[in-house]
Amino acid sequence: MWERTLQDLIRGLRSNKKDEAKFISQAIDEIRQEVKSKDMELKAGAVLKLTYLDMLGYDMGWASFHVVEVMSSPKIHLKSVGYLAAAQSFNQDTDVLMLTTNSLKKDLNSKPEDIAVTLNGFSQIVTPDLARDLSPDLVKMLSHSRPHIRKRAVVALYKVFLKYPDVVPQAMGRLRERLEDPDPGILGSFGSLTPHEPRLVKKLQSPITDLITTTPAISLLYECVHTCIIGGMLQGVSGNALARTCVAKLATFLQDDDQNLKYIALLALVKIVPSHPHLVAEYQDMILASVNDQDISIRMRALDLISAMTNSNNLQPIVQQLLSHLVRNDTSVLPSAAQTLTEVTSQQPAARPGNSPSQNPAYRLILCQRILALCSHNTYENVADFDWYLSVLVDLAYVASVDIGAEIRDQLEDVTTRVRAARRFSVSLMVKLLCDDTFAMNAGEEGSCAEVLLAAAWICGEYCSELAEPQKLLTYLLQPQALTLDPETVAVYLQAATKIFGVWAAELAEHWDNDDLPKVKTIVDSIIERLEEDVVLNPDIEVQERAANMLQLFAFVRADLNNFRPTSANPFEYEEVASSGSVEGALSEPNFPKSLFLIHPLSSSYELNTVAVNAQASVPIPEGLDLNAWIVPPPREETEKPEENTEDGGNGEKKLKKVKKGKGKAKETGGLKGKGKKRRDDGMGDMLMPVTTVEVEETEAEREERERVKAERLERMRDDPYYLTDDRQDRKPVDEDLDSIPIVRLDDLPPLSQGESSRLPILRSASTGVHSGRNTPQAFVIDKVGEMPEGAILSAVTAPIGRETFPSMQNSSETSTPPPSVFPPYELEEDVPRTGTPPPIKVTRAKKKTKGSGSGKKRTLTTTEVPASR
Repeated sequence: MWERTLQDLIRGLRSNKKDEAKFISQAIDEIRQEVKSKDMELKAGAVLKLTYLDMLGYDMGWASFHVVEVMSSPKIHLKSVGYLAAAQSFNQDTDVLMLTTNSLKKDLNSKPEDIAVTLNGFSQIVTPDLARDLSPDLVKMLSHSRPHIRKRAVVALYKVFLKYPDVVPQAMGRLRERLEDPDPGILGSFGSLTPHEPRLVKKLQSPITDLITTTPAISLLYECVHTCIIGGMLQGVSGNALARTCVAKLATFLQDDDQNLKYIALLALVKIVPSHPHLVAEYQDMILASVNDQDISIRMRALDLISAMTNSNNLQPIVQQLLSHLVRNDTSVLPSAAQTLTEVTSQQPAARPGNSPSQNPAYRLILCQRILALCSHNTYENVADFDWYLSVLVDLAYVASVDIGAEIRDQLEDVTTRVRAARRFSVSLMVKLLCDDTFAMNAGEEGSCAEVLLAAAWICGEYCSELAEPQKLLTYLLQPQALTLDPETVAVYLQAATKIFGVWAAELAEHWDNDDLPKVKTIVDSIIERLEEDVVLNPDIEVQERAANMLQLFAFVRADLNNFRPTSANPFEYEEVASSGSVEGALSEPNFPKSLFLIHPLSSSYELNTVAVNAQASVPIPEGLDLNAWIVPPPREETEKPEENTEDGGNGEKKLKKVKKGKGKAKETGGLKGKGKKRRDDGMGDMLMPVTTVEVEETEAEREERERVKAERLERMRDDPYYLTDDRQDRKPVDEDLDSIPIVRLDDLPPLSQGESSRLPILRSASTGVHSGRNTPQAFVIDKVGEMPEGAILSAVTAPIGRETFPSMQNSSETSTPPPSVFPPYELEEDVPRTGTPPPIKVTRAKKKTKGSGSGKKRTLTTTEVPASR
């Protein structure tokens, strides 16, 4: 019976790139049947295929027992497969490792070839228990007649020392003897111990350097380079020269056609780059070329190396190179005759645009994540030009074609918030993104990065003062196609549209012209029409709430615009307040609709800054505040103490009756039904008697009392904002009584007229330098620390960097001056920054109360405090 070999599996993977998951699923089903076979050759072939799939990321833990079976095979070529699979897939928690002790001990006392394979595999799967049980056999291997076995024993013994240090005194004598071993390979194997014994570096550095410069054997050359890396021989003055030699040798491996040499070279360079990045950077182009290699393992190692060698000087060219690998080429071009012939003869797909390895979705996702990680490392410390990085994020959203939109969204928002000088450019990019109908049309497709639209709308809404033409963006935010996106994005669109209109209307009022009235009416009418048609009935509760609030605000603005009558009077001339103190008629109507200033202060009263990591933990708990206490206590159930009375049962015995009002039940002693018990003395001592429960009918008075308590509770819940009530029941019509309407007066609101010198910061000016031209290099300042709350306990957390280091952390009142006011401000008691809840507004209500059945009525004034909204 013909079975699929490892070569067949690899060929099948390469020829089924478009449906790789289905092919692998079928292959694993075949392997599950093969590993159960009694034929050890077939079982070993199945384990070998599983080992290859495990390298690609597919789990093979379910086949651990079958791996042990192959390890115990008497045939050396099958035993090698078993140990290879164990080294690849076993870990410290693999439960079948306890079954391998006797098999390992047997192999260590077998033929030399079996010993070599066993030592290689044992060094990878050693556990504390295996190290304890097999350490005597390993110590014997240090005196073996074969040099290659002594070399493997030294390396394996090092792994034993790490897992079971108690064996060190027993093995140290034999280990010292190996320092005088005539075989250079054995001396090189002490490279694993040089980090723990510095004297070995001086002893081994000279012979290993001679081997690296003279040996023609590639395998020995790599082992020597690897020994220098792990042994710490590349440090110091002499180590720098050795490091340059090692990097040059590894660079020649990158140009070799052997894929194995490329892989090990990249693996070694990853370990060299932390100490000698300038040496590795000389071969940057060669390393970047490996990112587009056909072998996935080589591409992954190249990405690891690029991540390790990136700094502020080479970040931009590296990212641009990685982005170029994500650009899809035209796959519609048919292959040429030469390409087809190459595929047939080599049984491998020829390299052409349609077969680019970057078309693999899993690899594209890793590539995108690596680009974001490189740029955002340590809070963007390697990014010198944030305008460039914002452009990279937008480009990545277009070419990614994988599910990376959430990460791009977060970084767009984070960079725009932290770097003030990049906000204007960021807003301009976001406007282009929102106005791109093609990007919005593809938002529902897989890998479209539609989450970026949410970031674009949020940035334009939060920093709408940077918009050149705010009114034009409203059309794109409220177009029917935009309102079909996911509910979270639609909710942000509505919020951004409200803020943008508020800024635009306030700016329009600053320079009002009567000819602007029809234009404002048209925009307001179109917004209301769009809300009523497509948004208010949206099934998402968040979208409904924001749309309802927005609709009411714009309905108020429309009513004010319809009632507005332009006058020729100076809009900034105000009449004197009447001597009676009344504010009615004290001001002449301005020559612009006052509702244009309604929305903007709602979203611009406080500046949004980055919050420090330890901000919440640094807030001191106010004295007397109990965080475990109820803010709004739950309704208390009306309960009464049980009444105890006795009744004569008619036979001289007395029964105890317990009544609980409002429940309609009572508990009565006697009988056999209940689980309660009572004590009774009948001359035989105390005895426990069962207690039964008897239902008692509810009286009319008890029913009325229960209904009254329920009605009071429902009334409390109706006014409680923390409870949801159902008002859909049919209500009885009531006669309207105009006298019963409460009179509300806002006593604490100040008059509108203040001094002419007062200011109202309706439009906040932007930070200095943001609006400057880009002809000169832009100096970007990153707010890495964030904002800390006032009164924070800094002793418990890391002290933040001083504000003089990060000017972006300065309070807006210190860096900018509010513009002159066009409207008198509200009167504030003191110029004190608000750090808590604003003071409540006193509301006086005039209500009537009727006493008795007579017609006399008495009016009383009650004063309550209503919390002021932000």
